[in-house]
Amino acid sequence: MSQLEALYIFDEHNNPILEHVWNGRPPSAKTVLPLYLGQAAPRPSLIYLTETNPPSLLFSIIQDRLLFLSPSSSEIEPLLVLEFLHRVADALEDFLGAPLVASKIEASYDVVAQLLGEMCDAGMVDKTEPNALRDVVEAPSRMGKFLEGVGLPSSAPTALSSTPSPSLAALKARPTDTPAIPWRRSNVRHTSNELYVDMVETLSVIVAPSGRPLTARANGTIAFTAKVSGIPELLLQLNCPGGKMNMEHTLQVPVFHPCVRLTRWRERPGDLSFVPPDGRFVLAGYEVDLLGKDYLEQAFSNPKFKPDLRLPASVEVRTGLGDARADFEVRLSLNTRFATSSSSGGIGSGGAIGLGGPSGLAARAQSGTSTNPVVEDIVVTVPVPSGVRNITDLRASRGEASYSPGDGGVEWRISQKDVASMGSTAATLRCSVVGPLNDEDDEANGAGLELRAETWEYDDTTAYPTPKEDAAEKKSQSSEDRNAKKAKQNTLLMPTSAAVSFAVKGWLASGIKVEKLNVDGQRSRGIGAGVQPYKGVKYLTVSRKGVETRC
Repeated sequence: MSQLEALYIFDEHNNPILEHVWNGRPPSAKTVLPLYLGQAAPRPSLIYLTETNPPSLLFSIIQDRLLFLSPSSSEIEPLLVLEFLHRVADALEDFLGAPLVASKIEASYDVVAQLLGEMCDAGMVDKTEPNALRDVVEAPSRMGKFLEGVGLPSSAPTALSSTPSPSLAALKARPTDTPAIPWRRSNVRHTSNELYVDMVETLSVIVAPSGRPLTARANGTIAFTAKVSGIPELLLQLNCPGGKMNMEHTLQVPVFHPCVRLTRWRERPGDLSFVPPDGRFVLAGYEVDLLGKDYLEQAFSNPKFKPDLRLPASVEVRTGLGDARADFEVRLSLNTRFATSSSSGGIGSGGAIGLGGPSGLAARAQSGTSTNPVVEDIVVTVPVPSGVRNITDLRASRGEASYSPGDGGVEWRISQKDVASMGSTAATLRCSVVGPLNDEDDEANGAGLELRAETWEYDDTTAYPTPKEDAAEKKSQSSEDRNAKKAKQNTLLMPTSAAVSFAVKGWLASGIKVEKLNVDGQRSRGIGAGVQPYKGVKYLTVSRKGVETRC
């Protein structure tokens, strides 16, 4: 099996701040950095360097504006190296704090060296779980840093000290073998036992001009927070529309944390049996096709078929309005099923659905729950072509609209007060586009007109128009031609789509819900007799320009 060779970290100015070699004689940081920067942007995560001797593979990631490079002179699995680099960046953030900056690494080289030595042993990937690293890496405490800052001795050993410090003695006494559960720290103790499930979905929908959805998907993440003493055995049961028998078809492409027992999931889709790490972690991820597997067949058999996605918000765009076809209108419609209270709970705040614990918390009626979902942060974005010089006369029936030439679009924000007063009525935004200047615009503004001293007389004897009438007719025809050409140009300046962003607390687009969260008292160890952890669930759906309507 191939081994990792080295890790180089550079700051935002491409100055090297760390060089760590595990195995072999890889090219130095000064050698690989110019070769990496010589690649055209955007630079790929894997680059084959033929200039080095021997030729090497160069893996790279960027985290918090820091550049991580890892060269390899032998064949190695690319996903292994890239995933390891991400694990290293996450571990440094966990120990040093986020965001990860160069000064934190430079001030804690001892901690970084311990982390890199434990995560990779002579080039072989070893411990990468944060809980396992906490047991073997000696990180300086905040109190020790405070004492050092005021000039008092801390627990760290000094050159004049003859007796080992307590931290060094504890490090020597710590067992070197890997714990039975690598993702959970040993001897976990909590004064309050709590379990929280946060289900977050990102919605992505594209609607055709006919109103039929072209694609509708939801990418979900199950974030779990475990603050329970001992080693708990947990069982999380999920349910979906159509029952648990439809779970395997609804929840597509699932990915799980290593703590999840895959055998139980294969036997009973929807059941997650696991021993959780201590603290917050990502338990699982998934994708859901909201249109269903039979959508294409139904659409071909019935051209008028439109699935009901029950979106919280949707937009429609009408273009080419007005005499000069320089106006466009955006209509925003809201689903009355969703509440509009601004004081609602969410992830990291109130509004949890109690699954156990104090009855007062569980029974309290709150907005932002599954029985009372709340839609917030509604923003409509209308991109415009690059030929648009300006957007004038922005008329919004609700909220505030603004145009920024640098962003290349119109942004329409709806406040919670305006959303609450909308009800079932739609809000509209009408704008006028201004195209680039040309010669005809200069003539229309008076440029190029010449004053003449000639006079023109009316002639009764001829049936033909006089030069004065002929000039007026030509001027009228040229004006009509100019307006027709202007209208044709304006049609090219109309927006081709509009997207709406929002967040809904207490609702998931896929319809997946947490049915039960049980603690197996017989198999769990160290929780304590009669202890019932408090359990809560929160749902959140986020759409960041995810619901797009094309026109």
